[in-house]
Amino acid sequence: MTKEKLSRKNWFLITLFCFVGGIAWNTENMYFNTFLYNSVYGNASEAAMAGAMTPETAVARMVALSAVAAVLTSFIMGTLSDKLKNRRLFISVGYILWGAVTAMFGLITKENTANLFGLTDEAQILAWTVWIVILMDIVMTFMGSTSNDAAFQAWVTDVTTPKQRAGVETLLSVVGTVSALAITGVGSFAQAGKISYRVFFLGLGIAVSVCGLAGLFLLEDPPRTVKNTEPKSSYFADLFYGFRPSVIKNNPRLYLALSAFGLSVVGFQVFFPYLLVYLQYVVLPDNGGIENILRPSVILTAVLVVGAIVTAVLLLLKHASNHKALFLAPSAVLMTAGLLLLSTSTDIHIILIGVVPVVIGNAIINILLGAAIKDFIPAGKAGQFQGIRMIFAVLIPMVVGPYLGVLAAGSDTRTYLNELGAETPVPSKNMFLIAAVVCALALIPTIFLLKKGVDVPTEETDEVNA
Repeated sequence: MTKEKLSRKNWFLITLFCFVGGIAWNTENMYFNTFLYNSVYGNASEAAMAGAMTPETAVARMVALSAVAAVLTSFIMGTLSDKLKNRRLFISVGYILWGAVTAMFGLITKENTANLFGLTDEAQILAWTVWIVILMDIVMTFMGSTSNDAAFQAWVTDVTTPKQRAGVETLLSVVGTVSALAITGVGSFAQAGKISYRVFFLGLGIAVSVCGLAGLFLLEDPPRTVKNTEPKSSYFADLFYGFRPSVIKNNPRLYLALSAFGLSVVGFQVFFPYLLVYLQYVVLPDNGGIENILRPSVILTAVLVVGAIVTAVLLLLKHASNHKALFLAPSAVLMTAGLLLLSTSTDIHIILIGVVPVVIGNAIINILLGAAIKDFIPAGKAGQFQGIRMIFAVLIPMVVGPYLGVLAAGSDTRTYLNELGAETPVPSKNMFLIAAVVCALALIPTIFLLKKGVDVPTEETDEVNA
């Protein structure tokens, strides 16, 4: 980590593993939800629906349990990777298994569930299939959190310096966005029924596994240059290092940055798990269907939106990377304003305009706070703090956010009829209003963080070892 210039090989590896990991995570976060709605619940009868949990409850439960699994995995495997000093193996083998589990989702059908367990009751078959999806999602999360959240994120911290991290976080954000767009493009074919979910999951799983196989030959762990002056501690003591009062007291900026980041992600998770379903069953019908949406005025607005987002993010980050204090609070305000606009209408033009401040504000917040968190982690303990980071980045947001989204759905009486005529609730635009309130709350820890100096190098203030 001592070199001031990051090698081209490491830039390439960061890009590769971020892109492929982003494909896997976005598949889970976006298309497991539509898989439940369209494939598992899509042709369920009224009787089957009455005997199983509602689809929005299934999504919320799946997201929450996945979040718990992600955090526990990051604690256990991140600390273990610190102890064993081998991020490479955790990343590579983890990606290989991550891809294998992703591919297995294509085999989950109500017919296979019925045959495997000898079930004949429609409600039981649906309920068991839903739980199989949820449990497999937990297994997939374990693989992804081991390889990506615990090991890869720690490896990025190991191979970068504070001066490089804002640029690296920018790359991670851009590549993450590209991977989300890529998977959205491919996944739209599965969502529309043009390709089967089996083919979709199989292809993605192979891509993730191939990336992990390449990592066995390309990844290298950097030499450990930070001397640990603390007495040797046990693995189980290290698991709880980040919870020690002395550590929290000596690293206040780290925990303020985590709190601000966590609240902003909670706001995002209020609507994100339901976004594609909202677009499919609310926005498209309210705007006259896909044919009406593809009219010239909408296409022009969409092009302008993409251009505005890309230009604004690139220009802002050029200055924001070295002046976090000037951009953090305004970015939170910008994201909040965009969410408020999205909560006012389902008109496609309003939605496209509202997306601009939301995406720009969210991108700046994620990049600047992501870099700050890496800067403020005590030296030599990147693995141990991945679990703490995941509490704020995943556990709290993915437990609290989706359930707030369910509350928003309950405020709207709209439903859609599935293939067999069963009424199914749809997400409501009120979820954006709730998300805006949560994002506004992120300003509280942000202001305290700014008072302590978010741009000041870690070495100058916070304790490295507690």
